[in-house]
Amino acid sequence: MKNKSLIEVPDSYKNIQETLEVADKILSDAVDNSSTLFHTLVVSLFDGKKVSSRVMVLREFDLKKRLMRFHTDYRASKIQQLSDNPSVSVIGYDPELKVQIKLGGKIDIHYDDDVTQKAWEGSSNRSKKCYTVKGGSSKKINDPVEYDIQEFDPESGYKNFAVLLFSFKSLEYLYLKRSGHRRAMFEWDNDEIKKNWLLRFSIQMKSGLYLRGILVLNIKIIMLLGPDCM
Repeated sequence: MKNKSLIEVPDSYKNIQETLEVADKILSDAVDNSSTLFHTLVVSLFDGKKVSSRVMVLREFDLKKRLMRFHTDYRASKIQQLSDNPSVSVIGYDPELKVQIKLGGKIDIHYDDDVTQKAWEGSSNRSKKCYTVKGGSSKKINDPVEYDIQEFDPESGYKNFAVLLFSFKSLEYLYLKRSGHRRAMFEWDNDEIKKNWLLRFSIQMKSGLYLRGILVLNIKIIMLLGPDCM
């Protein structure tokens, strides 16, 4: 299936706020638009020894609340990893849009509560089927055929269902353009947001090698958000 985002991005950006508005549109669209690459994001965790990453479906995005929602099997190894260290990085990239969005924050695990009940009721039977697999995620087995799902009761999977609510405190927006990339960083601290343009640069050496890096422009804009932005 060809990737098809419903969002059109500008040819360039001069207003830093515009990058945040476009990021909001891209991620909001991706919740229900399975044909865009931002519908499935890479979520990375750190367990104290190594980084582990997995692709997860974006179920909800709310910029005002700075919230993302993901679903998972409560028996999955990431549940223990997140219990030990809830800090997470989420990233997505769409080559057609030439846009990368990276977010940082923490995840709260919800199991058998009002949050999971609401999410479960809004899930299709096709999605519910995933949680009826016996034995749980990542279990070592001898014969995968024994674990193929034949007949199943969709509601029986609820006991294995969990919701991950990702509260992000930073959002980095990168738009690739030959004449000059646009990279913007947004960082929240309660009611305060800091906005910075980041400059991505390459320096060609005599040997033909390139040094890559990031310069943070000394443009720090601090603004107070109103109650409706919380």
